[in-house]
Amino acid sequence: MEASPSVIAAVSAVMARARAAQAVADHWTQAQADEAATAAGWAIVEPARNQALAMRAVEDTGLGNVADKIAKNRRKTMGLLRDLQGAKSVGIIDEDAQRGLTEIARPVGVVAAITPSTNPGATPANNIINALKGRNAIVLAPSPKGQSTLALLLEFVHAELDCIGAPRDLVQQLPSPVTREHTFELMRQADLVVATGSGTNVRAAYSSGMPALGVGVGNVSVIVDETADAGAAAQMIARSKTFDHATSCSSENSVIVVERVYDALVAALEQRGAVMLTATEARQLQGAMFPGGKLTSEFIAQSAAHIAELAGLARAALKTATMLLVTETGVGPGHPFSGEKLSPVLALYRVASFEDAAALAERLLRYQGAGHSVGLHSRAVERATTLGLRLPVCRVIVNQAHCFATGGSFDNALPFSLSMGCGTWGRNSLSDNLNYRHFLNITRVVRPLAPDAVREPTDDSLFGAYRHKYPR
Repeated sequence: MEASPSVIAAVSAVMARARAAQAVADHWTQAQADEAATAAGWAIVEPARNQALAMRAVEDTGLGNVADKIAKNRRKTMGLLRDLQGAKSVGIIDEDAQRGLTEIARPVGVVAAITPSTNPGATPANNIINALKGRNAIVLAPSPKGQSTLALLLEFVHAELDCIGAPRDLVQQLPSPVTREHTFELMRQADLVVATGSGTNVRAAYSSGMPALGVGVGNVSVIVDETADAGAAAQMIARSKTFDHATSCSSENSVIVVERVYDALVAALEQRGAVMLTATEARQLQGAMFPGGKLTSEFIAQSAAHIAELAGLARAALKTATMLLVTETGVGPGHPFSGEKLSPVLALYRVASFEDAAALAERLLRYQGAGHSVGLHSRAVERATTLGLRLPVCRVIVNQAHCFATGGSFDNALPFSLSMGCGTWGRNSLSDNLNYRHFLNITRVVRPLAPDAVREPTDDSLFGAYRHKYPR
């Protein structure tokens, strides 16, 4: 659909300023790019600003809680800057003299970043830092609820860009009110689109006609097998599932428990404030949360106690619950609790064996969340490789709190990110965590190999074994 002339003009004006600023950054040294990334990081990590952003995010969106957003803003930004230390993103980044190959990092230009209401501070900050590391300009399109939070973040970022003498127009957002028409036009005018959030925005990014990096739906299943330490598993699941009222796409949605440890795990979760709903309570919650079978936004990223109240569940224990547990047996549209819930509501499945657990995890993923990730709590850690070889996932998280581990952690090797690619399973163009290299073009200088290094293959070296095996 063609945008109106007024929308095209408004977006074009923003893009013109971004391109002028990017032309300046194009000539930066590595030190200048690093300094810009650090400046943008300090804009959100500085304690007073971080608190202001977290408070604004909760006020604007009604999602999550202030303390956890402060922790998320800091942890994700600190982790990203740690990852970027010493990373080359300007000029020659790799040189292989033996192969005659030189790699040169170049900017992609102007990035359009579509960001969600669930993380209106942390996700834009992550994109801004990665963009500046690559000497790009970035224009952000927030969700309507997140617009005010992003405006405050950009105020802080611009103050830091002023401090280092960098153009403010390297980091902009679409003017308010941000409409879908403006967002789609921004995608059409940018050099690269990065989309995190709703499926609608991700699909629009891929259909914009411009290079796009979109991420898929999360519906994380975690397997707790018969060898697991039930107490340790429960501690990690509870910490992950309750963080920021489960705003993260990496929060556990279903826990598949092998029968031998099922009772121990439930007891350990209850020790951490979880409340198991009765069958009647679960039906009542399902009707309230999923009218017509679709998750209603009223329940997203709310506390367990508030969710119980919204559903009309009056049992006294629910007033202090940290999580609501529901038992489930089915998968698919007729079983809404088998999908993504974006709330501290956790579906529990009881299975006989690890093999049954893996089969059920695959069914859950193929229903919703294909490509994203699966978790495993087990002492038989070789089973993680079995899952990696079998399931349609880009990440298998072993003995870790899932929402903290999937997007990078100080104690695992994944890059810090708030955007997790889901590969072709999730209809994405990337299968890794979005990182600074996705914000670069790489030019390759190719020289001839030395004569004695050239080895053209013979027919026999390539086809000899095949022809011997299948003689004609």
